Amino acid sequence: MKVIFKTSYDNDIDLHEDWWDRGKMIALVAVMAVLPFFLGEYYMAEITNTLIWSLAGMGLMLLVGHTGQASLGHAAFLAIGAYTDAALMNVGVPWLVAFPLAGIAAGVFGAIVAIPAVRMSGIYLAIATLALFVIVEEAIIIAEPITGGVGGLFAPSITIAGIDFDRYASLNNFYWLCLAVVVLVTWLYANLMRSPTGRSFLAVRDSEVSARALGINITRTRSLAFGLSCAMTGLAGALMGHFITFFNYELFSVFISINLLLVVTIGGLGFIQGAFFGAILITAVPQLIAILRDGAMSTLGLDLSMPGLDTLVFSVILIGFIIYEPTGLYGRWLKIRFWLELFPLARRDMFRRQKTYLKTERMK
Repeated sequence: MKVIFKTSYDNDIDLHEDWWDRGKMIALVAVMAVLPFFLGEYYMAEITNTLIWSLAGMGLMLLVGHTGQASLGHAAFLAIGAYTDAALMNVGVPWLVAFPLAGIAAGVFGAIVAIPAVRMSGIYLAIATLALFVIVEEAIIIAEPITGGVGGLFAPSITIAGIDFDRYASLNNFYWLCLAVVVLVTWLYANLMRSPTGRSFLAVRDSEVSARALGINITRTRSLAFGLSCAMTGLAGALMGHFITFFNYELFSVFISINLLLVVTIGGLGFIQGAFFGAILITAVPQLIAILRDGAMSTLGLDLSMPGLDTLVFSVILIGFIIYEPTGLYGRWLKIRFWLELFPLARRDMFRRQKTYLKTERMK
């Protein structure tokens, strides 16, 4: 097991524990940057979609994993981001201006709505966010001059300094753009969680009673977390709109909200890395199941063309993760890494789950 000897406070608050950890992150980004030179268009489109889902997953992770607030209506903020970005660009606003404004619009709307909503908790907050999703969906239909109503809206091609970032004509450029946005947001998110604001989010998540005793304004902290979460989700929605190119309100259904919740739950609740693990599972596993099914039909001669079979297999996999690995994919990786570090001193029952709670969190 590696021991880090810290000699200053700067070492203690550094985002990376040492240069080896920082080097791994740089190497990962470098590998992601050169992928378009080795992979075909199909795989690049899938990886781009995974990056967009990772960005949306980080938005929900801030709310659910790091502040402890449930949400079943985050698809509404994806829609706000997508429609705001496309509507501004359709009237001539450059993408470099429209894109941050889309995130700001989703964040401000989320913060305003959160003022009354965050006074609720648990299932009541989830129901409130679900009702908010229905309201946004109806508002999109009513605001037909801006949103296109039922017909939908076209997301214009992105052009920056004469360089085209169209999803179909210049997929590699669009991929690099999405990668740059995800890397920047991830860096800001990680630094946010090291700040006093981020620590107040964790305090509210772990124990509201203890957080209030420490002088943390629970309502303001929850509202801020809700606003920042919606802003990140709005940015993902703007990129998703350009990825789909033409969309209407049906794209942002309640199933998108459920999939986002699965991303943070299956990926690893409470870990930024969990948003990426969950996005990979949500986007790649259905494609892998379809490829394996087609391969079995062609090589073994099996008739696996039953409707809904892929969804059934995928659902069974998700349920298995929830039952047998509640800490998610990233939690499983941490256990494997810790076991390897302690080998051969690791014991079989060292990861046995224990029910622990604060006395202040007991149900009355």
